[in-house]
Order: sequence, then C-alpha cells, then structure tokens
Amino acid sequence: MSRALSLVLMSGLVTACAPAPDPTAPVHVAVFSVSVSASPTSNGGNFGTPLAAANEVMPPGVVNDSRARGNAIFHLNAAGDTLSYKVIVANIDNAFMSHIHRAAAGVNGPIVVWLYPSTAPVPGPFGQGRIDGVIAEGTITAANLVGPLAGASLSALLDDLRSGNAYVNVHTNDGVAPTNTGPGDFPGGEIRGQVQDRGH
Repeated sequence: MSRALSLVLMSGLVTACAPAPDPTAPVHVAVFSVSVSASPTSNGGNFGTPLAAANEVMPPGVVNDSRARGNAIFHLNAAGDTLSYKVIVANIDNAFMSHIHRAAAGVNGPIVVWLYPSTAPVPGPFGQGRIDGVIAEGTITAANLVGPLAGASLSALLDDLRSGNAYVNVHTNDGVAPTNTGPGDFPGGEIRGQVQDRGH
C-alpha cells in the first residue's frame, strides 16, 4: 500500500472517530445583530420575557389551559431613546393584540405600549387562526407611549422595565360570542410574561 493511500485512510478514520455534535446542546441565535465596528458600549441594554398561559391573571371562573408560548425581546440603543422589539409566538390561534402593560406580576395593569399588530393603537381582526413565529417587530420611542405614560419620556417606560413593573401579553379572540371559551379566545390575554432586565 502506498504511503499516500495510507495517509488518506488514516485521516478518514480520525474523522470518522471524532465525536458527533451534542444534539441537546443549546443553540445560540443572535436576535439583534451589532455591527462589528460598534463599540461594546453601543448597546443601551436588553430586556425580555418568555410568555406563557400560567402567567395570565384570568377573570374568576375562567380556566386558561392554553399551550401557546412566546417571547418578547427588547434592545435599547446607546442613546437610550429607541427600543427595538420582537414578539415571537408559537401554538396560538386568533391573536389580535399584544402590548406592554404597566403592573407587577400577578396584577393586571393598563396598556402603555402597543406591540401587535404595530405600535399604532389599533387591534387586528378577530378569528385569524393559527399564527407562529415573529408576529411583530419595530421600534418604540416616547411618541408611542399611551395610557398613564402618554406624554412621558422613554425613560419612564425603561424605569418600569428595569424594576419588573411591566409585562407583555398576547390577546386572542375568535370573534364568536361568548368570550373566554378556551385557547384562541381570551381577549383579556392568553399568554403573558413579566419583563426582565437582561443587561448589556
């Protein structure tokens, strides 16, 4: 056997014996990319929360057994005047609104920012069926604040996000009376999460 052929066979054996990647290892995907030339201080901060039915505060007698899930992700620019966001959902039907609300965990509070269908304070249509993936993304500035934060600076919202006094939820409605009949029909909110400060 020639020496060259032996080297090819040996390299094939080494490659074949190399350990396979762990299929259970976490996968990291950048949600907001930062320019390679940007300095480490260009990031004003990150906030986010997982969304689940167990976090919703339901009316008396209403059971929310939804299996829907989601995430809300926020990225503050270095100047501190623009908050980029994404709302991501899975296994949910008839979503027609999503907001940031101002309140502590376990309490329902007023809307301070609209997220879905957009930052304009207008709900989407009822009965849209299944929706998955990124359902809303955009930017929030002081001009988008509503309710008790209307006319305030963006720093007022940031104070609530940093202190845990804000939550995101996704509202659903099948468009058929009565409401609160099950997953896909919780107009007061089907999935929710308290926003957390995730640092820089």
